[in-house]
Amino acid sequence: MMMMMMSYLPKGELDPDNGKKGPSMNRIAVWLVVGAVGVYLLGSGIYGILTK
Repeated sequence: MMMMMMSYLPKGELDPDNGKKGPSMNRIAVWLVVGAVGVYLLGSGIYGILTK
């Protein structure tokens, strides 16, 4: 059997030359905030384990 590649995006969305320049500043800011919260939670958990 031959598997067909199916995509949920239109053909134009898959082309890399569609004028997009990368993630927006809002998306970068959200990822930085989420990453900082994750690092804080990971650090406080490791600190709690080591000082117990």
